[in-house]
Amino acid sequence: MGRPTRSIYPVLLASLILTACGGGSDSGQSTTSSNAAATISAQEPNAPQATGNTATDGFNWFNFRRRQIGLEAVARNALIDVAAQGHSNYQKTNNIITHDQIEGRRDFTGRTVGDRLAVAGYGFASTNSYAYGEVISATSDASGFNAAEDLIAAIYHRFVILEPMFKEAGAGSATVSAGLTYFTTNFAANGLDRGLPRGSVVVYPAPSQSRVPRNFFSDNESPDPVPNRNEVGYPISVHANITATVSVQSFTIRPRGSNANLTVRLLTSGSDTQTPSSAAAIVPLDPLAANITYDVQFIGKVDNTDVNRSWSFTTQ
Repeated sequence: MGRPTRSIYPVLLASLILTACGGGSDSGQSTTSSNAAATISAQEPNAPQATGNTATDGFNWFNFRRRQIGLEAVARNALIDVAAQGHSNYQKTNNIITHDQIEGRRDFTGRTVGDRLAVAGYGFASTNSYAYGEVISATSDASGFNAAEDLIAAIYHRFVILEPMFKEAGAGSATVSAGLTYFTTNFAANGLDRGLPRGSVVVYPAPSQSRVPRNFFSDNESPDPVPNRNEVGYPISVHANITATVSVQSFTIRPRGSNANLTVRLLTSGSDTQTPSSAAAIVPLDPLAANITYDVQFIGKVDNTDVNRSWSFTTQ
């Protein structure tokens, strides 16, 4: 008997706007600050070589981070590239950041992510076992590395990028002259038959990762994961297969040598509609300190399997 249809698209109605001089969206959102995440790309050991192509560099950076935490890299699919590029073109032409296109507007290629994949010729062989998703950003920085790193910092986007069962993806970008660069990546799993071993998780930041950003500007992500404040600490997350359910008993972070846990916002599917059932995260309510090692512990379950993970990372 086939698994029920599982698409994570409904949790992906999120967008990221990062500009140096202000930016906007169709909802009137604007921001004048950028994330510290964007400053570390070129300094990462074993990082991919930059090509200068925003879409390619962003795609490669997502795979770099996936491999870093023990996930398989996603394969690049030319048909998915077509869908992603078309959506970036639509956003550029219409000066908008959105997951849904409006028929009749210039460069329209399909209302939803699924529609745009179909128009590009990408089909799902199994109608009862597949998943797909989309992450988008608009930034005044044309670096694909930086765009990808900022999307990983944005926790609702991270849930998509680090989904263990995704197998392939495509990316596209479009830049307004002296303006914003619109970066789109679509992910897909044609059959939910790969991913992590049953009952296991991956974590981010990675164990022993260094130069982890100290902060995240929550207001830059839509929906806003911490609605009552803007500058918060860097999010920490656990990810299981999309077919699994993660439950949290305890999820804590503290500076090495301290007995006091940081105050955090816990994101689970039970308390937050944007968090998938297969993941969980904590967001420290204050920026992390510089050059400090933090110890993290997650205690919970993946389906009926007990999970107890302890790891550490060091900030930049």
